Amino acid sequence: MKSVIKVCNMNTSEDISNVNLAISNNQGVIACQINIQSKQVEIIYDDYFITADNLIESIEEAGYAVV
Repeated sequence: MKSVIKVCNMNTSEDISNVNLAISNNQGVIACQINIQSKQVEIIYDDYFITADNLIESIEEAGYAVV
């Protein structure tokens, strides 16, 4: 599966690292690409292990707002 998630308060390289870490700590994540200009995170994952809601929850638990 592939999901594109918009993260509002992602502004610095530290934010990118934090979001990337929050996503990659989930089992089933295959790839993650973050675009800071558009504030979008594109995630490819195996939906057998994880859902888009779980990914959003991981980002929010790291302190970021998802639209």
